[in-house]
Amino acid sequence: MLKQNPKDNFYITSKPLSLPAVYALAEEPANGAVVVMSGTVRSQTDGKSVVALDYQAYEPMALQVFNSIAIDIRNNWPEVRRVVIHHRLGYLEIGEISVLVAVGSPHRSEAFAACKYAIDTLKYNAPIWKKEYFSTPDGEISSTWVNIGAWERSGKSC
Repeated sequence: MLKQNPKDNFYITSKPLSLPAVYALAEEPANGAVVVMSGTVRSQTDGKSVVALDYQAYEPMALQVFNSIAIDIRNNWPEVRRVVIHHRLGYLEIGEISVLVAVGSPHRSEAFAACKYAIDTLKYNAPIWKKEYFSTPDGEISSTWVNIGAWERSGKSC
């Protein structure tokens, strides 16, 4: 495994994620920009009413993917100072935060590009799955497991 930069922070937890904490981890005096992407559980997917999501992951490999994303970011945007990726596992209801990605950099253009790269690559490469719970028209609940990157590969957006 490639060595993690000590300024970066990667975390997988079943506890609620903290937007202020992630922002603080990405912030430092040399940064002119901190870009944060917050992924939340939404109420609709593909025209279906979402009730909740349940996330699971192969954590050791997911953390390695987070680290490799940070290494790729520094190869493409060497000015980036901090990369923070936190993902939540377990049962999440509508509006709860499932993932936070933050990038701190001296300049906003690099921070925006690196943050977009991080979430797009995470969704495609990380061994994280979600079970989607839907409300059917007759009031029943149905569910299905999806690799979070499967939607991206199909051209749909998570």
